Amino acid sequence: MTHTLKAILLSSALAIVAGPVVAQSQGDWTVAFGFGNVNPKSGNGTLAGGEADIGDDTRPIFTVEYFIANNIGLELLVATPFEHDISIDGIGDAGSTKHLPPTLSLNYHFPTNSAWKPYVGAGLNYTVFFEEDSGLGDLELDNSFGFSLQAGLDYMISDAGAIRLNVRWFDIDADAELNGSKIGTAEIDPVLVGVSYVHRF
Repeated sequence: MTHTLKAILLSSALAIVAGPVVAQSQGDWTVAFGFGNVNPKSGNGTLAGGEADIGDDTRPIFTVEYFIANNIGLELLVATPFEHDISIDGIGDAGSTKHLPPTLSLNYHFPTNSAWKPYVGAGLNYTVFFEEDSGLGDLELDNSFGFSLQAGLDYMISDAGAIRLNVRWFDIDADAELNGSKIGTAEIDPVLVGVSYVHRF
């Protein structure tokens, strides 16, 4: 668990103690836009007989959330393409890839009497890889389908606006092929740390 995630969970616990009120009402919509850093876990499996390491990247992220009940929202995450360098046994130019991480989550927003509004969520992620490139040959990564978990904290700056800090974890494993032959599985499982502006309608 990252230090950022621990901090968000601690802040959430403190905010909940402040006392419950309805944070979001059924039928509300929110949209958020900001930036997210996708950082794969350390040690990304074995590719072509060597230890793989996949780099991080920061890009714009966007979410839209519809509240299907008080404090319970259905959220879609989208982003501009993230790009990651791939090294094998320390060879930094082994390859690169782009990906899109659309994720559908069910979130619970804790009602509080404070400007701090914590939430947690779980959902499903479908990661699409494209524009793979490698000096070793024709590299291909299979798309991935897996679970996602998140924790976040909104700080209200107006009746309808908030600044959001959130942390997501994705279960992403992608089979890799080089020149048509399988060379292993990229075990990515990244953490996304995002900062966004959120507006409620």
